[in-house]
Amino acid sequence: MPATAEMASARAAMTGALRDGLSALGYLEVETPIAVPFGGQEPHLRPFETVFTPDPPIPPGGVHDRKKLHLHTSPEYAMKRLLARPGFSRCYQFARVFRDGEVSRTHNPEFTLLEFYASPGSADSIMADLENLIAKLARSAPARKGHGRGTDEISLAPPFERIACREAFARWAGFDPLPLDADAFAQAARAVGVRPAQNASWDEVFTQVLLEKIEPCLGIEKPTYLTEYPASQAALARLKPGDPRVAERFELYAGGLELANGFAELCDSHEQRKRLQDEQRQRAALGRDVFPLDEEFLHALDQIGEAGGVALGVDRLLMLLTGAQSIAEVLLFPAADEYPRARS
Repeated sequence: MPATAEMASARAAMTGALRDGLSALGYLEVETPIAVPFGGQEPHLRPFETVFTPDPPIPPGGVHDRKKLHLHTSPEYAMKRLLARPGFSRCYQFARVFRDGEVSRTHNPEFTLLEFYASPGSADSIMADLENLIAKLARSAPARKGHGRGTDEISLAPPFERIACREAFARWAGFDPLPLDADAFAQAARAVGVRPAQNASWDEVFTQVLLEKIEPCLGIEKPTYLTEYPASQAALARLKPGDPRVAERFELYAGGLELANGFAELCDSHEQRKRLQDEQRQRAALGRDVFPLDEEFLHALDQIGEAGGVALGVDRLLMLLTGAQSIAEVLLFPAADEYPRARS
């Protein structure tokens, strides 16, 4: 069932409050292109494609210079380019983003992200800003049945809980994954009832255990930041000083549902190039399209210095605040209604 007028009013009030809060924190609202020449390299994301065809032809009388574009899966690259420009050291955007194939109770192929970035900034400073923004929306939110183990309301009063990935795995899966190779990790997962595929990679096992054993336990009484992800799970994040096995990446959970994903940004173009090239190889191995590297994005990184940023799922935040049980309830035109086959 699509969103009602009452839900649309709740969305308008929420986004207005977020804008006011970000403005008070000194963030400038910006807009970046939706159709971009370079798709993101995340191995498991599929961007929608489109084509730009100049009319009249360029050059005059010549052949149309058709150019493949992608609908962005996130405005991250463009916003980091803005960080390198004078006057944009703190910026935010409500962005419509697109991810092919993502339809479920908590996914829609077109959805809204709120992304904000600060330079100088850090994972800690971004988490603090996000925590304060959410806390001002409401002091509590309805429990989300079907996620997590709690039934009471979730308190949005700060401070939010913080727990490192290693601690979360030890608490709810019974082991620390970092010292394990892929085979030992899969064996430990099977011992707690998770069934990885044959020859699953280390990262595939990590994701499966996270989804089945860790996520449902996060953010039950109050929102929880899951921090210090394994380095292989954070291609755009800075590694933790003193422990390069983990990165300064965090995700925010409430009621067992992920709301936000953020980093202390990697601002080293040389290291970022190597990581993106590794993701290109992963995409190729999965049979996905491999995109050229965004050289303008890489060039900007060395000019930023220290920075932090986060992407917040606006639709999921509205689900939390209203008690909606599916993303379709907070969208006026959900994919499951517009394209009936998406229900299956």
